[in-house]
Amino acid sequence: MDDKDENKTINGGERKHYGKGGGRRESERGGKKRYDGERKNYGDKKRFDGKDKNYGGKKQYGSESGRHEFKRDDDLQPEEKKPTAKVMLRLDVKDVVKSGEEPKPYVPPETTDGNEFPKVLYEDNHILVVIKPQNIPSQADSSGDPDFLTELKKYLIEKYDKKGDAYLGLLHRLDRPTGGVMVFAKTSKAAGRLSEQIRAGEFEKSYAAVTSGRPNRTGKVEHYLLKDVQTNTVSVAPSTMEGVKLAASEVTVLDEKDGMSLVAVKLITGRTHQVRVQLKALGAPIVGDYKYAGNKLIKSNNLALWAYRLVFTHPVSGDVMRFVAQPPEEFPWSEFDTDVLIDTVRPITHGHYN
Repeated sequence: MDDKDENKTINGGERKHYGKGGGRRESERGGKKRYDGERKNYGDKKRFDGKDKNYGGKKQYGSESGRHEFKRDDDLQPEEKKPTAKVMLRLDVKDVVKSGEEPKPYVPPETTDGNEFPKVLYEDNHILVVIKPQNIPSQADSSGDPDFLTELKKYLIEKYDKKGDAYLGLLHRLDRPTGGVMVFAKTSKAAGRLSEQIRAGEFEKSYAAVTSGRPNRTGKVEHYLLKDVQTNTVSVAPSTMEGVKLAASEVTVLDEKDGMSLVAVKLITGRTHQVRVQLKALGAPIVGDYKYAGNKLIKSNNLALWAYRLVFTHPVSGDVMRFVAQPPEEFPWSEFDTDVLIDTVRPITHGHYN
């Protein structure tokens, strides 16, 4: 389009052509007026008395010169913005997060054997192995609710009549709605050595879950997961997407009943919400998972996910420590014989399984 055309388009909009002077009126240049149409009055009192023209962006008429100042694409109307690249997820692995009622907040109960909270499986001068109840954060978070780490420090202060704070190293975490076996370090030396085991992949964590339906794959499964820190949700994403992390687990189906499955999951990697999102991606979301189950939700008072087995090397003695904790005796666990989670029930020696 040449300079003789009556109208020109900018970002999809239309503007008046005032000649070759960059769109400025002749009155501003002091030259002869070239535009032969009706002239608009841009004075102080009346800046625009005609039909509004679309300049492809927001106009500002408040300047002394009366010039139009154009905004960039960021300020265009949605239908005028340039299209952006989109990444399409495969339908068979796309994760859909639906809102729903979350389980009730945690209230410290008495344990079933009559002992007060917390339930301690093993303790010496270096480590503390306990069962984390469900619906309590592993450590303090933005909710401001009581957290497990702080409660355990209170336990140590009271038990040993400590003055001030007690040292307790948090080595790994369980999601708020997940319960089960956790180990804490009572000294910085123990914390360093156990942390090194975790980095080296020598720290074995296994979960039990009751799922809606049967996972469509078993054995070693891998997915790439992307975390949304603002919503605290995780989804399966293409391996080429920026920010994804590989998640790997070993999945075993132990029993099936009434459209549910008892599943054991051994972690190879440790990602946020890993077990929940991977089982969802396998077509079998966890019972009671209001965040990820979507329209396959089977309601339950608690999330049916339990850290039932923990294996590591003692940071000082070098002994192999194995701990097993059965899931709660409530629905949906009560629908299955959870003894199958333990290969062989052996007598406890020094507080842990040989």
